Amino acid sequence: MPLPRCALSGQAHHCLRALKSVKKDCLPPLHIARWASTSPVPRITTHYTIHSRNKDKRWEGVNMERFAEEADVVIVGAGPAGLSAAIRLKQLANEYGKEVRVCLVEKAAQIGAHTLSGACLEPRALEELLPDWKEREAPLQTPVTEDKFGILTKNSRIPVPILPGLPMTNHGNYIVRLGHFVNWLGEQAEALGVEVYPGYAAAEVLFHEDGSVKGIATNDVGIQKDGAPKANFERGLELHAKVTFFAEGCHGHLAKQLYNRYNLREKCQPQSYGIGLKELWLIDEKKWKPGRVEHTVGWPLDRHTYGGSFLYHLNEGEPLVALGFVIGLDYQNPYLSPFKEFQRWKHHPSVVPTLEGGKRIAYGARALNEGGFQSIPKLTFPGGVLIGCSPGFMNVPKIKGTHTAMKSGMLASEAVFNQLTNENLQSKTIGLDVPEYEENLKKSWVWKELYSVRNIRPSCHGILGVYGGMIYTGIFYWILRGMEPWTLKHPGPDSDQLKPAKDCTPIEYPKPDGKISFDLLSSVALSGTNHEHDQPPHLTLKDDSVPVNKNLAIYDGPEQRFCPAGVYEYVPLETGEGLRLQINAQNCVHCKTCDIKDPSQNINWVVPEGGGGPAYNGM
Repeated sequence: MPLPRCALSGQAHHCLRALKSVKKDCLPPLHIARWASTSPVPRITTHYTIHSRNKDKRWEGVNMERFAEEADVVIVGAGPAGLSAAIRLKQLANEYGKEVRVCLVEKAAQIGAHTLSGACLEPRALEELLPDWKEREAPLQTPVTEDKFGILTKNSRIPVPILPGLPMTNHGNYIVRLGHFVNWLGEQAEALGVEVYPGYAAAEVLFHEDGSVKGIATNDVGIQKDGAPKANFERGLELHAKVTFFAEGCHGHLAKQLYNRYNLREKCQPQSYGIGLKELWLIDEKKWKPGRVEHTVGWPLDRHTYGGSFLYHLNEGEPLVALGFVIGLDYQNPYLSPFKEFQRWKHHPSVVPTLEGGKRIAYGARALNEGGFQSIPKLTFPGGVLIGCSPGFMNVPKIKGTHTAMKSGMLASEAVFNQLTNENLQSKTIGLDVPEYEENLKKSWVWKELYSVRNIRPSCHGILGVYGGMIYTGIFYWILRGMEPWTLKHPGPDSDQLKPAKDCTPIEYPKPDGKISFDLLSSVALSGTNHEHDQPPHLTLKDDSVPVNKNLAIYDGPEQRFCPAGVYEYVPLETGEGLRLQINAQNCVHCKTCDIKDPSQNINWVVPEGGGGPAYNGM
């Protein structure tokens, strides 16, 4: 069930109620424009971020006024980091008897519905935030009882011992359904007085005249697919704050703007990413091993393609397993399909026995940060902070980032609370700048942990590939614990790593059998993803001509393979001569892979109408 929304006052309450009405009861479009088939470049992008409404006569006379609400802190994103930050702020406010208004907006219709992770949770940050989490009945029901790691060849599995102290050790951790955990965190936040607004996407960063962040605006609703206003068009709501926390998750679209505006990535390396694909299965109870954690590297990937699998046995009253595959988005072959690699992996002789006779009940995908320590940007700027997976605190060899994301949110809240309650504070800008957050993070266990494993991921770029990284881990991490006096670099942005199609060998993937492996569209159906069809596609193109003229011509259209939801496909032109790119935006599961991997960097992911996207149930 969605979390109840706290009441707003006056005009803002009316505005949110109107937005809700528009989302639930969109009227049919007054006019549908058809792009002329004679155009040499069929128009694809109609979003106002590309085509300004100021120059569109259809918008003349439309009321563009937005109502505004004031808060002390606004948080964008109800993931582990955003909710931990909200909880910590309210804990401090209650402890010191201060009134601090905290508003949190989340684009998913329900808290946790856009959350996807393996997930094996290290409870360290949770213990600090809510020491009585067991009494509060947190949904951590499966302590890890068994750790297994192996290297796969095409037909066999080579077991690899997990030595004490290595990052892959999971003693003391819990296998969780992270969406359920996030929903529980939302309940804790609301109980403390946090105002939580699911179904409202933050679409725009607002700025004061002095350049500091003023807050955010939620998305407009009631816009036709061709970009024209519907009869029930409504502007979004402005939320102003002294400090805005950006906790959008991996590759947040607002964070991208902030990186450029404040030059936050000036002193760090480009972020590197992976794509994680996941399924939930109900299996034969005889094969169920609650608490078992299994990871593999190797087949079906070659040694120069970073990636691996996970298979977790949950203990939630039924024989449920979570399984998935992660592939580094720095791969080079444009013919590679992460989705099809995942489906092929399930047919390995060491995996099939677990799944035979079972039933797949859920599917999803999400990008994840893999840059680690080298790729952490500047975290503070006037009026705002970056927390969680937005800047990227994932411990890559551990395959864990929830605990570090939560801790970053807690540290940010402690620093912000000190400024909010400092009666002698003299700020140079209207939006508060809180450099103490980054200073405190660098003194915390988060920084120490990420520094110690900083060289493991980039060590996989040598001649031995992934196996070189394993050797490096065994020698330098296990013995020196990351104290080697050097820091390795990543090769550069993932979007620059693809080779031209002419230099690569096409990959022939086996057809799905419908029992162990499946086709893409039936998989997307299990994600529950849904968007209002009659709205401008939120997968925008800076230039509509680039997909055919560059991506298709040079890389054979890699977006139709790296997207795990079938959003992009090249279809014949109406004239029968040539191809055009078709964007099936309704399929989007908000993974952000296209925005990251597009070799032209022509795709810009923006938020759709609030509430759209996947409807994950405990992914």
